[in-house]
Amino acid sequence: MSPSNSFTRRQFVNTSTAAVFVSNLAGILSFPQLPARNGAAAQSRVIIDTDPGVDDAFALLLAMRSPELKIEAITPVAGNVPLDLTLPNALRMVEIAGRTDIPVAAGAKTPLTRRLVTAAYAHGENGLGGAVFPEPKTKPVDEPAAELICRIARKYPGEVTLITIGPLTNIAAALAVDSNLAGNIRGLVMMGGSLSGGNITPAAEFNIYVDPEAGRMVFQSGIPITMVGLDVTRKTTLTEEHFKQLSSGKSAVSQAAAKIARNAIDHTRSLGFLVGPNMHDSLAVTAFLDPSILTFENYYVDVEVKGELTAGQTLGYSPTSGDLRRTPEKQKQAESRMVVRGSAPTLAGTKDSPVIRDRWVPNARVAVNLDSSRFFDLLIARLSS
Repeated sequence: MSPSNSFTRRQFVNTSTAAVFVSNLAGILSFPQLPARNGAAAQSRVIIDTDPGVDDAFALLLAMRSPELKIEAITPVAGNVPLDLTLPNALRMVEIAGRTDIPVAAGAKTPLTRRLVTAAYAHGENGLGGAVFPEPKTKPVDEPAAELICRIARKYPGEVTLITIGPLTNIAAALAVDSNLAGNIRGLVMMGGSLSGGNITPAAEFNIYVDPEAGRMVFQSGIPITMVGLDVTRKTTLTEEHFKQLSSGKSAVSQAAAKIARNAIDHTRSLGFLVGPNMHDSLAVTAFLDPSILTFENYYVDVEVKGELTAGQTLGYSPTSGDLRRTPEKQKQAESRMVVRGSAPTLAGTKDSPVIRDRWVPNARVAVNLDSSRFFDLLIARLSS
């Protein structure tokens, strides 16, 4: 078992329980935004947690070609493919981008309490749609991902945003290692979840499905979360025109992105799909770079962990319920009255449905729409310039 998975199941349960209390603070915390940029303004410190992955590769290249970001570390995790592939894939991307100054730390090989389920069927056996690159010469740092995340957060308290584009195992492990981590993190922008159905089951999005217990820990941690899920990422289809634009670029990044795009599009077509792949993870990076490209709404989000058919489902609770006709005063009243309920009681259980929270407090802002053209303008321009 990797160091990131070395804490016990009892520690996980205790940490997850304590996090429910911490999450009460989420409603008064502000969500992360990039600082105003005037000339040589300060960069935003980020750690990118990833499982490359076709769209992860694009997201990593986008982040490394974005001068607004100070990437403190990249922490691969098992997900789309096993860790022995996601780790070298991440190292390949830092070499292609000429950013070997960024430390890459190996993360968890398995989810917290489950066997690993991968998505090689979608990303190819090597995770990059079958696109082949040389073995990386760069080596990962010796420090495990969870410990590196905690150390960087302690070094820069309140400054670091986590951009998570894979299963949340590394972040859950870090929360278990350092009980003060949530208070040191500025915010978390994730590709994960869905309020409109899943992509690996009808209920669950892949990243949350792989490790739902880790997902619940993170959502209940008190870290301000920006959730970029399938509700919007399904609208980011990579096309032949995008491939042509990338292939016309002369840089190593543009050529690598074009190579991955060509293989990913061909692989998707070989599976019988007429469109795709989608740039799920690049949209999460973009949500941090330029939030104005997306539209957000506040939700209390939790993760189903016990369902035989629904484990990994992200459930969003909101007092608006799609009713946009309320006055601000009535809206506040609705928020104050709403409780978060669990499932109906069994005959042997409590009299009433269990109340998970006695009042509605948002713990996430959830992306519900986007300007797809603006997203691709940013993505393709930065990768091909």
